[in-house]
Amino acid sequence: MSVQALSGCCVLDLTHHIAGPYCTKIMADYGADVIKIEMPEVGDAARGAGPFPDDRPDIESSGLFLYLNTNKRGITLNLKSAKGAQIFKDLAKEADIVVENFSPSVMPGLGLDHEVLKTINPRLVIVSISNFGQTGPYRDFQATDLNIWGLSGILYECGDPDREPLKMGSNVSEYVAGLYGTFVALSALYYRDETGVGQHVDVSAWEALHTMQPSMTLVFSYAGFVRRRAGIHFPWGILPCKDGYIGFFLPTQVQWESLCVLLGMPELRDKPEYETPLSREEHRDEITEIIVDWLKDKGMEEVFHAAQELRMPLTVVPNAQQIFDLPQHKAREYFIDIYHPAVGKLPYPGAPFQPAATPWRAGRAPLLGEHNEDIYCGRLGYSEEQLRELKEEGVI
Repeated sequence: MSVQALSGCCVLDLTHHIAGPYCTKIMADYGADVIKIEMPEVGDAARGAGPFPDDRPDIESSGLFLYLNTNKRGITLNLKSAKGAQIFKDLAKEADIVVENFSPSVMPGLGLDHEVLKTINPRLVIVSISNFGQTGPYRDFQATDLNIWGLSGILYECGDPDREPLKMGSNVSEYVAGLYGTFVALSALYYRDETGVGQHVDVSAWEALHTMQPSMTLVFSYAGFVRRRAGIHFPWGILPCKDGYIGFFLPTQVQWESLCVLLGMPELRDKPEYETPLSREEHRDEITEIIVDWLKDKGMEEVFHAAQELRMPLTVVPNAQQIFDLPQHKAREYFIDIYHPAVGKLPYPGAPFQPAATPWRAGRAPLLGEHNEDIYCGRLGYSEEQLRELKEEGVI
C-alpha cells in the first residue's frame, strides 16, 4: 500500500462512546498508528451498545464499536492505578497526539493533565473533547445529544410552528465534535512540526454543533428578531411512492409547471386555484393527493430520473437497505467489506474523502486488549512475565 497521509503519526486514544472514537477513527483510517486504551475487562462503553448480530450482546461484536474503531490497535490499561498512570506516561514520551473525551476533571484527577504531560513530552498535542469545554460554569455538566441540540439553539427552529421542536435522529452532535477534533488535532500537529511546540486543544461539542448552523443567531444579531419554526409544508414535501419516498421542492412557477409536465397533467397549470404560490398553498391538500395518487405505482429511481430531465429539484429518500443499492455508491465502491473475528465479514461505510496519493484504508477494530503484547513488550520492553504480573495486579 502507498504511504498514507498520517503514516508515522502515533496517537494515544483514551476515548469512549462516539465523539472521541470517531475523531481517532479518521486518523487511523488515514494511516496513523492509533493505540486505543481501554479499561481491563469492560473496555469502551460503546462495546455495550448495539446493534449486535442476532441481537446477542457481546463486548466484541457491537456494531457501533466495530465501526468507530477501525484500523486501531487495542490495549487495556487501568489509569487509576499508579503503575497504569506511569505506563501511560511512558507511552506519551514517544507519542504525537493524545485524544481524550472524559469529563474535564478526570485527566487532572488521574495526574495526566496537559501540565503534567507537556513536561514529559513538550511536543505532544493533547485534544480534549467534552460536552461544554474545559472552562465555564457548564464544564462539568453531563449531557446527551438531545441536551447539545437544545442548548445549541438549532432545536428551537426544527419542526412545525404550532408544535414542539423536533430533533434530528442519531447522535449528530457527537460526530460533529469528533470531526472537529480530528481537524484541530492535525492543525496543532502541523503547528508542532513548524515550531516544535505541542499544545492543548479544547473542543466543545456544544460550540461545535452551533457553528454548523449559526443562522438563527446571525439573523438575531443582524435583524434583531427570533426566527420561528417554519415546519415542513408544500412546496416542500416528503411523499410516498411504490418503493419508498420522494422529496419535492417546488418554490417557483417554473418548477410548478415542470411538476405538471412530470405528472402528465399540463391542464393543472391553467386552473385558477393553482395559479400562484399562495393559492397553491391554500389548496395544498388536494395537490398533495394528486401527487400521491400519481406516485403510488412509480419507483423512486424512475421518478428521480424523470425529474432530472425536467431540471426539477427532487430527491429520493432511501431506507437503510436501499442505500446499499444506490448506483452512485456502487460505482465509487463506497461500502466495503471488512472481516472481524467476532462477527465475520460485514459491509462498512467507506472513505469520507479520497486523497489521490495518500489513500484511505480498510481495517477492522481490535479485540479487547488484543495488542497488549505488541505494545507492552514490543514498544516498552516488558517481558512476558512482567506482562502476566501486570494482568494479575489489574493494571492491564
